[in-house]
Amino acid sequence: MANTPTARLSILRAAFVIARRDFLAILFSRSFLFFLLGPVFPAVVFAMSGGLGAAKNDRTQEPRIAIQMPSEDIERLLAAHYKLQDELGRERIPHFIILDRSKGHAELDVDRALADRNGRIGATLTGTLENPVLTGTEQRLNAWRGYVAMQLAVARDNSNLAYPALRTETIATSGVETKSRRQDTAQISMTLLFLLMMLLAGMVLSNLVEEKANKIIEILAAALPMDAVFLGKLFAMLAVSLVGIAVWFAGIGIFIGLAGDFGGVKLVLIGMPTPGVGWPLFCLLFVLNFSMGYLLIGSIFLAIGALASTVREVQTLSMPVTMLQLFIFFFASFVLVDGALLLELIAILFPLSSPFAMTARAAQHEAIWPHLLTLAYQIAWVILFIRWGSRLFRKRVLKSGGAAPRRPLRERLLARFKNRPA
Repeated sequence: MANTPTARLSILRAAFVIARRDFLAILFSRSFLFFLLGPVFPAVVFAMSGGLGAAKNDRTQEPRIAIQMPSEDIERLLAAHYKLQDELGRERIPHFIILDRSKGHAELDVDRALADRNGRIGATLTGTLENPVLTGTEQRLNAWRGYVAMQLAVARDNSNLAYPALRTETIATSGVETKSRRQDTAQISMTLLFLLMMLLAGMVLSNLVEEKANKIIEILAAALPMDAVFLGKLFAMLAVSLVGIAVWFAGIGIFIGLAGDFGGVKLVLIGMPTPGVGWPLFCLLFVLNFSMGYLLIGSIFLAIGALASTVREVQTLSMPVTMLQLFIFFFASFVLVDGALLLELIAILFPLSSPFAMTARAAQHEAIWPHLLTLAYQIAWVILFIRWGSRLFRKRVLKSGGAAPRRPLRERLLARFKNRPA
């Protein structure tokens, strides 16, 4: 009895076969050990990325002092404020938020105002000119106590500028501190995400070029759908990358445990504020955003591999993509610094910057549903990029999938004229 031909594997099963083959081949190779040493050099870049944090502190909106006093006291305070502003300059004095109850503002809840995570209010000034109360964190009180006392002296028409009695109340933290520290967490996580993607995404390209040179990719393409080959290779490289990341972080943990707080790293990690979504979910979203960003960049590198036939061509074609990654990272960092809603929306919708923007959002905000929508959106882009890369590979390398070239117009007209009946 003749054997019936077996049906061709589905795309998902074929992708799993390719992924398992590449994953095991790379994981148990000697080159993987050298690959694990890769982050030693980019760690220097990570240490120098603190300059972006300094730029953030210079450009973010300064917190303000919320004032709620009787109307006549507020008018005298504002007059004193403008007078001192002319003398000292705008950049040296804090800004105010006036909450005048006679103009419809509600009673100021000091604790709630300072705990607001929007970060607009850094301290409150209540009471009267004769009995003022300045409330805020110790850091804000140390920074603003002198100016507020000077302003109160001018408002009370003290010619000798003698400081009046100013009672202060200290709280543990405020929304301003929480916002600023969460922005630091967002910046650190974005920088780490960028370094990991820069370090790991190139493996996809080198693996494809090597198999093109050995004609292995053509054998795989003849046996399996090209979409499945690309998908399998991407997920194999992603799995290898995740294994490498797990080894690196485990090594860092063991090193800190043995060497103690070397360079203050342990103190920095302990002092990092809880992200908006919480540490467990934030770590999960970080891994998912890294995976989406890796698949997007990896699919572009696969398309580049379809265009390149030598290592020199790979280096030439991959340079624009590398620079594009750098520009995207700086754009996402600028969005974090500027805080404009329109720029944040553009960063989320643009597929290559979306993982960075959503990582920063997870560090700053509590909402979870935007991450679910964005992950589905990124998956759709991954599918589009993979299909585009596989079609380009079939057309440029396998010479299939495209329409037959058309003959010149003159030859087609002559052939039609000859075939006309007499």
